[in-house]
Amino acid sequence: MKQIFTLAALATLSLSGMALAHGDVAPQPVNTDALPDVGEEWLTENPYRAEEVGEDTWIKAIEIGSSGYNQNCARCHGLGAVSGGLAPDLRYLEAEEYGDEWYVERFRYGMTQNGITKMPGFGELLGQKAAWAIRTYIETRPDDGALDSHSARLADIRDSLLAGTVTDVAALKEELSGIAAEVETGSGAPVADSVAFEASRILSDDQTSWKKAGDILTIGLSATQ
Repeated sequence: MKQIFTLAALATLSLSGMALAHGDVAPQPVNTDALPDVGEEWLTENPYRAEEVGEDTWIKAIEIGSSGYNQNCARCHGLGAVSGGLAPDLRYLEAEEYGDEWYVERFRYGMTQNGITKMPGFGELLGQKAAWAIRTYIETRPDDGALDSHSARLADIRDSLLAGTVTDVAALKEELSGIAAEVETGSGAPVADSVAFEASRILSDDQTSWKKAGDILTIGLSATQ
């Protein structure tokens, strides 16, 4: 069942659970040149959601956000934004303006407890575009177990792709898209950037895409086991 955190609960977790000191790690730069500018004044709502910028820019924001997150945030918040329990699981921060406000405040200024930096402020170092790209990545993470009911079929699709035995690419692409539409996010965002979504997006008549899509499914299915 999807678990949505309230801001109060997240704040409590932040103060009590972030045992890994983060302040001695130098933030890694994030190249956001491919994203549209958002102005100098910090926003309180994610400007890179698909309904605001279109699917292509939204996907680019996810790609850039994934890189930025894994370089700067995964050490404490977990690979793929799946927390190990020491820091808030950011997948469950609601994809709404009130969730955005909490996120951007923490991103900009960090968090200090009893004089110890638990999380540094990234705002001045990484900038607003990187902040919202990372937010876009986080809020599109699938919920726990969201692919479980589809794992057997996805394994079959993976096997056919890697074996090169696909007979109807268009039908398979449509099936993957249908599976992707059923995958729920932890945040309540309408679309999850799941392996089914990624495989569907990359799949084409070009057989080199079959292996790429199959590899995406292999990695995703391994992560759920």
